[in-house]
Amino acid sequence: MRKAEISRKTRETEVRVRINLDRAGVCDARSGIPFMDHMLSSMAVHGHLNLQIEASGDLISDRHHLVEDVGIVLGLALKQALGDAEGIARFGHAIVPMDESCALVALDLGGRGFLVFKGAPAGPSIDGIPREMIEHFFYSLCINAGITAHIRSRGVNDHHRCEAIFKAFGIALSLAVSKSRVRGIPSTKGSIG
Repeated sequence: MRKAEISRKTRETEVRVRINLDRAGVCDARSGIPFMDHMLSSMAVHGHLNLQIEASGDLISDRHHLVEDVGIVLGLALKQALGDAEGIARFGHAIVPMDESCALVALDLGGRGFLVFKGAPAGPSIDGIPREMIEHFFYSLCINAGITAHIRSRGVNDHHRCEAIFKAFGIALSLAVSKSRVRGIPSTKGSIG
């Protein structure tokens, strides 16, 4: 089974992530930030992966570190669960509409972490999370998992934009980690990373 458990403890946060790539989408996210938990659940359910996240930290003065560290630990857990990535499709993409909003996500699990993010939420914050932290969450996840991601969104309602992004990321990830008809490592180099 492709699964992993990673923990990280700093002076600011404590995060534990369990992930299973081969189970139907069930999420138990407890970060202390309801909106973040809702987004992570959307990603897991539509990405058909089991995800358990327990995170705590200083939520009164700054949510930055907790959101960032959840992204870091989720990325590390995903990387560990993939192992050498033998037999995966490697690439995945999705377009998700949500009312007036729409998000497009294209992923390469080729081992090189990189993020192109266009279409950040318009308001200064969304349900208690500073707007720039949505992009930073995905940056932290992608850099630590070795994912190249292109994320684009548009729309009027920031909640809808974010939810479309997380759902599209989950769907694209599900396609990328799925078993391919091709055997071996999906790379002309013979390795990922």
